Amino acid sequence: MKNYNYSLIALALCSTLAIAADDKKPSWNVDKPTGKFTDIKIDVQQGTWMNVSVSPDGKTIAFDLLGDIYTMPISGGKAKALTSDIGWQMQPVFSPDGKYIAFTSDQGGGDNIWVMKADGSEQKAVTEETFRLLNSPAWSPDGEFIVARKHFTAGRSLGAGEVWQYHKSGGAGVMLTAKANDEKDLGEPAFSPDGKYIYFSQDDTPGKSFHYSKDSEQGIYVIKRFERETGKIDVLLQGAGGAIRPTPSSDGKYLAYIRRVDFQTTLFLYDLESGEHIQLDNQLDRDMQETWAIHGVYPTLSWTPDNKKLVYWAGGKINSLDIASKTKTDIPFSVERSKTIQQAVKFKQDLDKDQLDVKVLGNLHISPDGKKAVYSALGHLYIKDLKSGSAKRLTSQSEHFEFYPQFSRDGSKLVYVSWHDTEQGRVKLLDLASGQSRDLTPEAGKYVEPTFSPDGRTVVYRKSGAGSLLDKKWSLNTGLYAVAVSRADKPKLLSRNGYAPMFGKDSKRVFAQDYGESPTLLSIDLATEQQRTLYTAKYGTEFKLSPGGKYLAFIDRFKVYVTPFAERGAVIDISGSYTQFPVKQLSVKAGTDISWTSDSSSLYWHLGPELYHHSIAGLFDVNSKVKVDAKNGSNIGFSVPMDKPQGQIAFVGGQVITMEGDTVLQDAVVLVEGNKIKAVGTKADVKVPAGAEVIDITGKTLLPGLFDAHAHGAQGVNQLIP
Repeated sequence: MKNYNYSLIALALCSTLAIAADDKKPSWNVDKPTGKFTDIKIDVQQGTWMNVSVSPDGKTIAFDLLGDIYTMPISGGKAKALTSDIGWQMQPVFSPDGKYIAFTSDQGGGDNIWVMKADGSEQKAVTEETFRLLNSPAWSPDGEFIVARKHFTAGRSLGAGEVWQYHKSGGAGVMLTAKANDEKDLGEPAFSPDGKYIYFSQDDTPGKSFHYSKDSEQGIYVIKRFERETGKIDVLLQGAGGAIRPTPSSDGKYLAYIRRVDFQTTLFLYDLESGEHIQLDNQLDRDMQETWAIHGVYPTLSWTPDNKKLVYWAGGKINSLDIASKTKTDIPFSVERSKTIQQAVKFKQDLDKDQLDVKVLGNLHISPDGKKAVYSALGHLYIKDLKSGSAKRLTSQSEHFEFYPQFSRDGSKLVYVSWHDTEQGRVKLLDLASGQSRDLTPEAGKYVEPTFSPDGRTVVYRKSGAGSLLDKKWSLNTGLYAVAVSRADKPKLLSRNGYAPMFGKDSKRVFAQDYGESPTLLSIDLATEQQRTLYTAKYGTEFKLSPGGKYLAFIDRFKVYVTPFAERGAVIDISGSYTQFPVKQLSVKAGTDISWTSDSSSLYWHLGPELYHHSIAGLFDVNSKVKVDAKNGSNIGFSVPMDKPQGQIAFVGGQVITMEGDTVLQDAVVLVEGNKIKAVGTKADVKVPAGAEVIDITGKTLLPGLFDAHAHGAQGVNQLIP
């Protein structure tokens, strides 16, 4: 009987393990992602932005194309693929002995420097960076070391470069050139043939910020030379047209480089003995001096071993240029293969909806009892009942826009700001019972971020400047102000600095965020105006002190965290990985607009239209076993009727570029009804309905619409958008 029982237990255990094994999801492998794949045929004799390298014996060329590395004879021909996986491989460079090829690859999840044998076998990562990624490898003359460009980002996504040196077998590497600042580019390293120097190019325009309006005629990039023994850096080439892609000859006599001549990218030689500049080829493709050239300002060039020729990409071809005669010949190549690619994820877009789903919700704030949410959407304030799900306008006026709503601690009132393009804005107080509102500020201005003191007697807000788009009037004396709800006194300036004011447990101090080397939380005494810096967060974007002053919620790297609030007479540098005090991550995804209930029992945030919340109860108890679980949010958005125009418009008589291949129609008609294009054709094919508005476009060209989805122009100031 005992054996029978043991058998049952064993059977049950085996069944449980089998089920668990079947239910276990496969581990993620960046080189073998899940999804649908398809095979495509590649049959090309031209390429774009190809990096090339000639082997030390002069017999072979390595180049990159469409994320793979190929080799072929120096005379040209059919290329052999050395890589073929889903990773993106580029910038091949032969080692001095020709046995290996260094290259850039993201097959480990991000750009790093790799090495493989010249036949493509035994691929190995030299660097294993997960954040400060690398590219543009170059071998030392003895073949022992590799230098590369390491990419650094900061407040802007553009970033800056540094030259780092690694041993070919691996290691953390050492920095050779420090970035000048967070936004000036540097890269394209190359060793001198004697190993004494490393050449590199660098954006040398004035100032610390990257600008898109740089003038190549004045010079953008310079070529510098780093002396390995002393660390000394000299400017070697500079001036009109700039200087990029330094490529020294193996005999040490010349430095091939690229510059602009009358805006044309041109190949030059620089005689390292005489200082003479020799123009070789003015038919290169456009370089990237004005843009951000993380992977090089122009693809790599390569000398033949006898230093009589330069091999490089231009005009879609691999070119060989004879230095003595300056004659250029094409090295023909062909790539014929099948490649497996992942299909793009596409979602069906319904462009003919009668309702618009409102998903952009700004300045969200939760009522003190946690039952309602108020936010700004479509330029006005909406209040959402979190239980019933109903949303409605909070006011009925249409004279101005409404932003930055905040409940009073007792929930009876609401403070917000108005905005009108010509009359500007005010801080306004709304009585929720009567629906009546009144101004708290005596004069117009650009007001944002109002908040109530705990006793409800004071509102602190920020007065903002005009920026480049808003009216410059009423833009002086910006800063944080306090005004009595009774309007007994004029607004009082508390601080010239700071933003996003908030209160804790009492009305004596206001807290605010501030800019600096890192985002900062500071406190301001309302009586004395004395300031103290309490917290910093290097990658933080938002602080929110609980109403009881016991907890501090903050956003670090876009995720929402909470920690016990503490003051120690010195600054606390907080982050999601802070260990001196307990820190709990509440959001699984990102979050914004942190909001507390009045009793500090629950914390709210949102991501688009999804509202998330989590209870603080027991989270920081001595033996806390509270499981943080805020995976699923609730949709607090709403829908409004789609704005659709009425009537018919006919554009008649012009030239129309259609979306049907290369078809261009002359003396055509485009008929629009409501928000749809009903017909496109010639006058003979499209009849203009009676009553349609006719617009004569004779002599003009009508083409399909274009969307600029990545504009960098000024938009507004602090969400006050004209």
